[in-house]
Parts: sequence; structure tokens; C-alpha cells
Amino acid sequence: MQIDAVITWVDSSDEEWRSKINQYLDKKINWEDKVDSTRYNSINEIEISITSILKFATFIKNIYVVTDNQIPKNFLKLKDKASDIGVNLELIDHKILFKGYEEYLPVFNSQTIETMLYRIPNLSEHFVYFNDDFFLINKTNSSDFFKESYPFLRGNWKEYDENIWYKRIVNSRKKKRIFNHRYVKEDTAKLLGYEKYYNIHHTPYPLRKSTIQAFFEENPSLLKRNLKYRFRHKNQFLLQVLANHIEIKNGTCTLTEDLALFYTHKYSWFKILEKIYKTNLRGDKVLFCCLQSLETISKSKLKFLLKWVDKKLDSNFANEL
Repeated sequence: MQIDAVITWVDSSDEEWRSKINQYLDKKINWEDKVDSTRYNSINEIEISITSILKFATFIKNIYVVTDNQIPKNFLKLKDKASDIGVNLELIDHKILFKGYEEYLPVFNSQTIETMLYRIPNLSEHFVYFNDDFFLINKTNSSDFFKESYPFLRGNWKEYDENIWYKRIVNSRKKKRIFNHRYVKEDTAKLLGYEKYYNIHHTPYPLRKSTIQAFFEENPSLLKRNLKYRFRHKNQFLLQVLANHIEIKNGTCTLTEDLALFYTHKYSWFKILEKIYKTNLRGDKVLFCCLQSLETISKSKLKFLLKWVDKKLDSNFANEL
């Protein structure tokens, strides 16, 4: 069974890209404001992500980086490193994904882009989707993502907020007016007739191309509905949640509540040290890491975290700051 990796990425420091996105926004992004621009900012996590896959997922032979006419820093060096161990590292432009659907470009919405990942040329039936802030921190095997060729899904079942009385009161008005990732996950499950939803977390997502392709062939209007939003919108569905619930309905997956994950988006010294301590206690049972919004933290904290990552990857990211 061949398994590919797919990573979506944007270089928000690219002045041409910044100009392009602001052309389509009523409220322009202030790129000097870290809070205003955090959804798009990065500290070159893509290089860490690729390095971690090359080190800890040696069964992966193709890594596709999906981007908008951009090239990550050190990409050619990484491509050579990948080639030396028999891995194909390749850039996939949005124009390739959206061939035949060019009217939806340009797009600045990860949910829209994710919808089209199955159209990557020569993509294997089995692939693992990484956000660019997802890293591997211990050796993984194909069975950590697929069991007997079916996706191995990590998460837990949750009730819809509307079925929990106190959340129904708090969130009823809010849901009508704002985008919220949890609401999108709920609505995606409802799209397939579920009375509760299988909640995913910040771990890499194992997906089957044929599952996605078959759904959109039967539901072309839903494909176009998801593509029409240039920016995130509460009326969209989430591709990986959709695929998971199809697999669950068909009995073509295995479920586990073990996330095997080090995740944080809060960066007090206490939280950083607590997370590292708990992760170190579990040793090689923690496979995945997601450090969200790293660009918002102080240089001293960032260097501390990257030194910890460097020990895992035998890399030198902390000294490259």
C-alpha cells in the first residue's frame, strides 16, 4: 500500500500575495498586527513539517506541498534531501488543483483548498493530509494511519451543542453570525444525517481518494457550493470531517480515542513546560505535534520550543531564528 503526504502552505510574507488577498477583502489585513494576521502568518513551519515526515514516516514516498505560486524557504535543499532517500517532494500549484474550476481562483480559504486535494495528479489512493503546523515527533508506521487499507481515525464522539442545554442557550445567537470551526464540524456531520459527530483534532488526517471522488461525483452541487467561498464561511463543510463520516457510515475505518498528540496554542511558560513534561512521560507513544500560532510568541519561548523540536528531529531550527 503506497501512502502519500499532502501539506497545504502559504507564504504570508510574500508582498505580491499580501497585495492579492487584500484586493478581495473589505477589511484589509494589517500585516504589522500579529493578531490581525495570525491566520496567515508562519515562522517557516513547513520546513519542520517536511523534515519530520522524512525522518519519522519513511513509508511515505511522495510529499505534495500545495501552494499559490510560491516556494518554501530551503525547498530545493529539502527536495535534494528527500531524493537522496527515494522520496519525491513536489510543489502543486492551486491552478493545477482547480483546473476546470478556475473561476474560483484566487482562493485564500483552507477549507476550499482542502476540498480539491483529491485532484492532485498521480496522488495515491491512500494519503495523509498535514496542516503546515503539524509535525511528527516519533517514528510512525503506515498502521498509525491506515489499518488493513482503511483509515485509522483519531477522535471522539460528541453531541451537537444544540442538544446540550447550557450550550444551546449560550451559542444559539452566536452560531447564526460567526464562523466557528466546531460548528462547521457539526454541520458537516449533519450533512450526512448523523445525530452526533465524530470530532477530529490537530493530528494528520488519513484519507482515501476514492471516497472523496465518489462523493463529489454523486454530489457535484455540494462540491461547487464549497468552492464558491474565497474566505472561510460558516456554510461550508470540512473535507476531512466529511470523508471520516462517510468511512464510518460505510464501516471502512477504525476508530481510536488515542490522539498520540502534543498540541498547544497557549504559550505561558507554565503551559509550555507542562505540555513538554507530559509528552516526555509518554515517550514514543506521542507521535504528533501541533504548535499553533507560533509566530505570536516571544523569541525566547520560540527558541526554547524549537530546541525541543531539534532534539527530536536532529535539526537546527532554533539556531536559524
